[in-house]
Order: sequence, then structure tokens, then C-alpha cells
Amino acid sequence: MDLDSLTTTSGEWLRGNGPESDIVISSRIRLARNLAQFPFPNRADDAARTEIESLLKDQLFDLAVGTRLSYVDVRTLNDLDRQFLVERQLISREHAESHGSRGVGISSEENLSLMINEEDHLRIQVLHSGFALDDCWKQIDQVDDAIEERVTYAFNDELGYLTACPTNVGTGIRVSVMLHLPALVLTKEIQKVFQALHKISLAVRGLYGEGSQAMGDFYQISNQVTLGKSESQIIAELKDVVPNIINYERRVRDALIQENRQGLHDQVSRAYGILKNAQTITSEETMHLLSSLRMGINLGLIDDLEIPTVNELFIHTQPAHLQKIRQESLESSERNIARAGYLRLRLTDDDDDRE
Repeated sequence: MDLDSLTTTSGEWLRGNGPESDIVISSRIRLARNLAQFPFPNRADDAARTEIESLLKDQLFDLAVGTRLSYVDVRTLNDLDRQFLVERQLISREHAESHGSRGVGISSEENLSLMINEEDHLRIQVLHSGFALDDCWKQIDQVDDAIEERVTYAFNDELGYLTACPTNVGTGIRVSVMLHLPALVLTKEIQKVFQALHKISLAVRGLYGEGSQAMGDFYQISNQVTLGKSESQIIAELKDVVPNIINYERRVRDALIQENRQGLHDQVSRAYGILKNAQTITSEETMHLLSSLRMGINLGLIDDLEIPTVNELFIHTQPAHLQKIRQESLESSERNIARAGYLRLRLTDDDDDRE
């Protein structure tokens, strides 16, 4: 796979055309699986890790899963390319920072990735735009079944699928929905949501999953329990909870518009103005301003910009993407200048295209 070619595209999950995509950026399901005849990656020596990668890589290439997979040898990538794949959500930070033989199979639409020798031998991940957990499950279940026909998973009749971390034992499933919740953050109602989710054992994480901080008012809601429930029960829990958060965010947005439309319009317009004119801008400020802009588009306060463009800017202004686009290594201050230039160019281009 030519990673440089990805700098002009965005994955299916960023296209902003899925159900409830005004608030739900993407849905993701991940399965953790291990091969029965090998120790877990954290206990495997280099020879075993190499054998695991070779075995699984051979099985992935001709899987009948309805999509073509490209394979990337993560071990041979430089740090920038690894971070690039993390920013696109195609590998985890742990996979990027690990050691030894490891790789990832990626579908052409970037909605399926299969990480080999991450925390577990195999991490299967499916991502779709919007609130589309049923579509994610249908696809990942087919892929999992296709792989299981070729290899023997580590499985215990009493516990279920065995995993390197006890928190994944059982189904090995992690169901996540990435939400954009600017109104709940603006009104400080978001803490009520966090407390309610904590009580029902759902986790709240940042844009890049476990250990990451929320930026740009994006939050990933996911299950914590993988043992004692079926995959369908865990998915159903998310499908029950997420619509309530969506409705809560919409009600607060409506209230903000009714109570102070001019003030909200001013906030959104200022964000747009800074993004189109700044000479230097940090990644954090960019995320914050793009969040306001995204909310403004959905509320009809900005009518000359589309959601897919804003979604793409969220990713393309990240550090590794910027350096890949510029084809040069940049220090932090240089990235801030490059980021501002890229935003001016993209937002001005969009203005020109509409004229």
C-alpha cells in the first residue's frame, strides 16, 4: 500500500454520510483473537512473533471477505508512517510503538483493518461512518468466521476467547461510537453524561481510544465488559444508550439557538475566520475551532462548507498527516505554520470552487 497516496483521501468512516452523522462521526467494532498454538505476543520470542505474522499474513491475502486487503509491514515503517496510520485509526498506538514482527491488512476503503501482533495475535477492526453498529457487526462477523475456518483460535468452553489482557476475555469485543458533543461541553452538561455512562459500565475515551484525551469535543463511548454477555447483548446496550446522548445533544443545541442565536453564530463565525486567516495554529486550537465550525454547519449557521470537508480537515491537520503532505520533517513550531497555511489553502479553495 502506498501510504503517500492516502494523503489526498479520507477513509469511509470520515465521509459523514452515515446515520445520525451530524453527531455520530463513526461506529467501530474490534475483536481480539489469538492462535491456540502460540504464546500471547507479550510472552512470545522474536522467532514466534515472526512465525505468527507469516502465518496470519498468508491467510489474510486471499480471504473471501468482499474487499481487497493491502498489507503493510509495520515493523519496517519509520516513526512518521506509523503515526500516520494511528491518526487514520488503522492501527493502535500500542501497535505503532510495539516491537518485532507485526503488520496490518487494510481494505481499500479503510473500513477494515487487521492488526497482527498487537496486544493479541490478531485485532480485527471495522469502522463505518455514522451510527452503524449493525453494519459493523455484520462485516466483522463475516471476517472473523472466514479467518476461523483457516486457523484455530485460543478458546475455552467456559471463558470464551482467551486474550492477552483479562479485560478482553470472553467475547473479545470492543464496541465504540465516536460522538461530537460540542453543545453538551459548552453548557457543561457533559459531566452528567459521563457519570451516567460510568454507572452502567460504559467507558468514555478520547479521539484515539484508550489513554487519549478528548479534543475537539469528540468522545468515544465503548463497552468495558466482555465476559458474561454475548456480542449481540453488548451491541444492543450501545444501541440503547447512544440515541439518548444524541437526543440530549440535539436538545441542548436547539436551546442554545433559541436562547442566544446571535452569540452562537458569532462564536462559529469567529472560528471560521481564524481558521481561514491564521498564520500559525496549534493542533489543539485547530480541533477546537473545527468543532465549532462543524456544529455551525449542522445548525445552518454556515452554509458554504460541507461536513465531509471539516471531517477531513480534522485528520489532515494532524502532525503526521501534515508532514506527509509536505513531504518533509517539521518541528512543532514549523507544523503550526504549515497547518495554518494548509487550512487557508483548503478553505480558500473551497470558497473558489463554490464561486
